Amino acid sequence: MTEDNRNLLIFGVCAAVLFVIYQVWVVEPANKRRQAELKAHPPAAASVMPSAPALAAPPAVTRAAALAASPRVPVATPALKGSISLRGARLDDLFLTKYRQTTAKDSPPVEMLRPEGTTFPWFVDFGWVGQNVPGLPGPNTVWTLAQGSTLAPGQPLVLTYANGQGLTFTRKIDVDPNYMFTLTDTVANTGAQPVTLAPYGSVQRQGVPPDIGNSGVVHVGTVGYLDGRVRAFKYKDLSKGGGQTEEFNSAGAWTGITDKYWLAALIPNAGEQVHAVYRDAKNAGLDVYEANYTGVARTIAPGRQVSSTQHLFAGAKTVPLLEAYQSKLGIAHFDDAVDWGMFWFLTRPIFAFLEFIFHYVGSFGVAILLLTVCVRLAFFPIANKQYESMTKMKKVQPLMEDLRKRYKDDPAKQQQEIMALYQREKVNPLAGCLPILLQIPVFFSLYKVLSVTIEMRHAPFLAFNDLSARDPTTIWNLFGLIPWDPAHAPLIGPILDGTLHLGVLPLCYGITMYLTTSMTPQTGIDPTQQKIFQLMPWFFMFIMAPFAVGLLIYWTWSNVLTTLQQYVMMRRFKVENPIDQLLARLTGKAAK
Repeated sequence: MTEDNRNLLIFGVCAAVLFVIYQVWVVEPANKRRQAELKAHPPAAASVMPSAPALAAPPAVTRAAALAASPRVPVATPALKGSISLRGARLDDLFLTKYRQTTAKDSPPVEMLRPEGTTFPWFVDFGWVGQNVPGLPGPNTVWTLAQGSTLAPGQPLVLTYANGQGLTFTRKIDVDPNYMFTLTDTVANTGAQPVTLAPYGSVQRQGVPPDIGNSGVVHVGTVGYLDGRVRAFKYKDLSKGGGQTEEFNSAGAWTGITDKYWLAALIPNAGEQVHAVYRDAKNAGLDVYEANYTGVARTIAPGRQVSSTQHLFAGAKTVPLLEAYQSKLGIAHFDDAVDWGMFWFLTRPIFAFLEFIFHYVGSFGVAILLLTVCVRLAFFPIANKQYESMTKMKKVQPLMEDLRKRYKDDPAKQQQEIMALYQREKVNPLAGCLPILLQIPVFFSLYKVLSVTIEMRHAPFLAFNDLSARDPTTIWNLFGLIPWDPAHAPLIGPILDGTLHLGVLPLCYGITMYLTTSMTPQTGIDPTQQKIFQLMPWFFMFIMAPFAVGLLIYWTWSNVLTTLQQYVMMRRFKVENPIDQLLARLTGKAAK
């Protein structure tokens, strides 16, 4: 690695540190102020339909008040609970009973869909659109419950609505034991004139909570498989320039809105050509994000009827379940609702292997440790070559320093003698760089997998009860030995709980990274640069502190394995290393 490359690396590290400082001291306080303002002054809700512009609604109300404003039919399945509004036949009240909001035993279930009129509503509409067709059911239409009392697997609901102008609408709603709804809409024409109608589906989110809308690692926003490709747009992309609209014509499609772990996806009848739209229909200063589609128009002759079958997935993005629906219902690329990233060809097999390990060991933490070992074994030959080169570089470092002093006034001769030394000792200074470049995509893919997989959410391991959250321990109360919460400290509490929050895992990460850095030769680096490199592990320790426990377990364990491999290599070539030096100090014996 040349000196210019090292300077570039130092610049990158410093830039990363400055970015983190900016995020912690500027962006996070601004987000907290915005969140407090939203709580104090909730935004007004809006209603958007494909066939009509958005209409402003009254100020936000409580969830209970919103539910009480319309007649409802309960939903009760092994994975869902909630209700369907008979006003608009809208799906807007769902909870995921298998997932909790926090790790507390009495924590309420995760909220999936939320009714209009509340803060940050998220709901789904299905229906029919047609030009010059009066009396079509809309968001304020009250349907009649014709069959069923509770929507459950094997217990469908049948809703009906007659518009009094010759059209009768019937909707049958089925649900499976997981998260898939099947809606069969039938329109009967008892009038004297033919009518032309097209089915549509719409999922809408009015505003996005601050803790959901800003994710730099995992995609949140609209997502779908349209026109032969995965189409995903972040909320901020749709909000540019006063609101953007993205349109696609596609068959074999699906579309929806996704969070990190949860997805509301609209799935038209298999093979039907649809016109799909993503948009931010801004209304009264509120971002109204919508993913919708309109199907092929059907002409209904007098005395005839037509039907359309559509599906709604509203639940957790577990890959095996998405793949099962993909196969059973013929939903193209449905498992791409998970954000596999640019290295999807690596993240997919890595995830499959991680799931395989987890299936047998039953602990996601243990699965991460075993996966790390497998990755290190796969890269063992390459890494071994890298560490061998680095060890040789460290071994000849004193000879190189001697040559630099001897020929300090003759750079050309100095370079010539150093190259001769490399050739004589069979040292290739670039051999340590190439293996690192080869491993970067794999390590990034591992990071991606551990970031997007829902299996890590609320998964316990050792003293930690959530592998997807940051390390809850902190050095400021001796990792829980002192019954005191540093966040409550006057003036400096937010800093101790934010920027300077340092748990036991980040500390272990910093120590193990320091060991690996100490074993790396620092040839051709001036004293100032050496000090910067020595401080890098501690900079990264604070940078990594907010990351998920599962990621820190992977990184720390990987550092341990790296250190062991470096140590064995250094012992083999009889090169001094910090571990032997530390043992010598502790035992009072000279390092061998």
